[in-house]
Amino acid sequence: MNKDRVKGKVDEVVGSAKRQFGNATGDSSTEIKGAVQQLKGKVETAVGNLKQAAHDAQVKSPAPRETDAEAERRRR
Repeated sequence: MNKDRVKGKVDEVVGSAKRQFGNATGDSSTEIKGAVQQLKGKVETAVGNLKQAAHDAQVKSPAPRETDAEAERRRR
């Protein structure tokens, strides 16, 4: 897990708690702030997932192979 995914999950949980607290107390400002923080957390988590997928793809990709033309030039 990378830091974006961790931060995103924390923001999702805290935002959800704020939203529920605002809903329970009738404080629409807190409810909206919580919903915004929750959405921010979801975006951060998605960014973290993309970064992790890119990293995994880079690590798993084989080394680039030389083309026939490059191999021929090297032999000369």
